[in-house]
Amino acid sequence: MGLGFAIIIGMVLWAIVDLVLGARKRRNSLSISRHSTTEKIDFIADGEDFFEMLLKDVDAAERHIHMMFYIFRDDETGLRVIDHLCEKASQGVRVIVLADLAGSHGLKKKTIQRMTASGVRFSYSRKIYFPRIFTTLNERNHRKITIIDGKIGYIGGFNAGNEYAGKDPKFGYWRDYHLRVIGEAVNDLQHQFLVDWQAENEVIDDHIYTPLPTGNHASVKFHITNGSGGEESFSSYIDGATSSIVIGTPYYIPGRMVQNSLLNAIKRGVSVILILPMKADHPLVKEASFHYLVELIQAGGKVYQYMNGFYHAKVMIIDDRICDIGTANFDQRSFHINGEINCILECPEVLKTIKKVIKMDLLQSERLDLDRLKKRTIGNRLLDPIARLLSPFL
Repeated sequence: MGLGFAIIIGMVLWAIVDLVLGARKRRNSLSISRHSTTEKIDFIADGEDFFEMLLKDVDAAERHIHMMFYIFRDDETGLRVIDHLCEKASQGVRVIVLADLAGSHGLKKKTIQRMTASGVRFSYSRKIYFPRIFTTLNERNHRKITIIDGKIGYIGGFNAGNEYAGKDPKFGYWRDYHLRVIGEAVNDLQHQFLVDWQAENEVIDDHIYTPLPTGNHASVKFHITNGSGGEESFSSYIDGATSSIVIGTPYYIPGRMVQNSLLNAIKRGVSVILILPMKADHPLVKEASFHYLVELIQAGGKVYQYMNGFYHAKVMIIDDRICDIGTANFDQRSFHINGEINCILECPEVLKTIKKVIKMDLLQSERLDLDRLKKRTIGNRLLDPIARLLSPFL
């Protein structure tokens, strides 16, 4: 009993020291903003459309395909993507796939072997190392990036799996937001992919030619974080809002800085609308959000819960002018732990399309009021303090 207790205490102390040192290191890491231009931006909000468009571009690749997902499933949809990648690799196209170790742990060994046998270079991102086991397990690469021939880039919320194609009966229809980008800005996505690949693998001596944009083009900014800078970025945009803020996120655990920015915006007379899923896909995330939602609603914010399946979109629109779409959720994990990438754009035509989809999503949502929050079950109330304690890791 004495030895066992000592081992447990030792493990707990090891975990605490490891996690504290990891958090300190992340706070000192730099967030990066890259400004560029695009020839064209396509907004995608439907899983079937996303995979059809992605695989069409994959099939047309002539030189290389670089693909990174947080979740790569060994299911019908994931294997469909892998089939196309293997086919292109067998044709001599350079195919490199990067998948987060924790998010994609379900990939079977034989699937990975099939990829490598076809010529696909595959690696897990954010591998777990001793003695920093707890920190390296906790710090995930949540980015989703695809680059094709240095000309076409994808960034957003979709992963490669059945649920994202709306084929998982547990979730039903899956609502997500993604961007397809053509032009100079693809170079920035390429650069980040190579940074993430080379963190775990060999350095790739690559000279990518991205055509300069012709004709009309829009400016974009990619904001890249690895556990710091995300919270400050969101707050700065919120603090600058003068008329309206629309936020869509599957998880709302913003922390005090972002929450206070939203509450102050409401005091200034800014309209604040929040879209969340009705159902949760992870335990405790709803319970961890309750006290933030109560504050927001009491202050005058409007909260809607999406009813038509699962809402996984990550979006923020400021004053109907600035739009942020990417991989970061409005939660502590995205702000302080994960590797994320978001695209900030000011393109009226694209924004018009995005707003039209958001309007449709609101029509398929139910407004949340304080009475419904107060009717939470006893079980939910008992879980509140636990969820709040664990909220930095949810």
